[in-house]
Amino acid sequence: MRIAIPNKGRLQQPTIELLSAAGIKLFSVDERALIVSTNWKDVEVIMVRPEDIPYIIEGGGASLGITGHDYVVESGAEVEEVLKLDFGKAKIVFAVPQTLGIKSVEELAKSGKEVRIATKYYNIALKYVRSRNLRAKIVKISGAAEVMPYLGAADAVIDVMSTGTTLKIHGLEPIDTVLETQAVVVARKDWILSKDANLIKIVITMLKGVIEGRNKKMLFMNVPSESLDKVLETLPAMLAPAVTRLSKGDAWEVITVVDEDSIPEVVSKVLELGARDIVVVDIEKVIK
Repeated sequence: MRIAIPNKGRLQQPTIELLSAAGIKLFSVDERALIVSTNWKDVEVIMVRPEDIPYIIEGGGASLGITGHDYVVESGAEVEEVLKLDFGKAKIVFAVPQTLGIKSVEELAKSGKEVRIATKYYNIALKYVRSRNLRAKIVKISGAAEVMPYLGAADAVIDVMSTGTTLKIHGLEPIDTVLETQAVVVARKDWILSKDANLIKIVITMLKGVIEGRNKKMLFMNVPSESLDKVLETLPAMLAPAVTRLSKGDAWEVITVVDEDSIPEVVSKVLELGARDIVVVDIEKVIK
């Protein structure tokens, strides 16, 4: 089975780290390598342009792919987004030069002027300008869009924005959000009928497990019998805390899983109620 992943860009390293956390470790990350073996004997990774991944999946060149939602939408490929990931979050924005003083798309539309829009997202841009009743000419590019207004080759851009720093450096002001995007796992729409269906399910399950395990911690604590009921009432858990009587003393070991952000509050409460010997442990995966 093949998994297609980005060969460069902001999605590549988080994708490799996610696969590794799921147990799929690449034997090489040489930027010249296009096909990479993994420690799973039935899985190999192909490294390709992220914008090409939806087409590769649609055409059967790989069983799974990890790319951006924006590339899936732009491609129009017949693929299914089987899992949303927790990285690569960004916005596709419509931005204009700050010197124009334009604050909204409606203001631009009312002017009636034709706007040259530089973008690598031709299909997304075309749909957007039609929905906003803009007179526009789409300037299809493959490189940096933000420099095009400065060069006089465009009046505006539709481009990806993570922090907005790059747009600001080039004197551009985002005035509308075209699309919100993040990394996704994609498969053919009929993947469940493929010969790799079982392996695909396993990979998706392991990836989900990593995502579910992030930002969660396991708590171990010893609780005297007289405090047990109150501590259990306070503790969050996935289903219910696990409770085991200790071999010595009138006390219990209590185990639960909590969100990392809630640990200070939870620890403070259970300490007040009599819990002690609290141990906080990282969670590698949560398989549901």
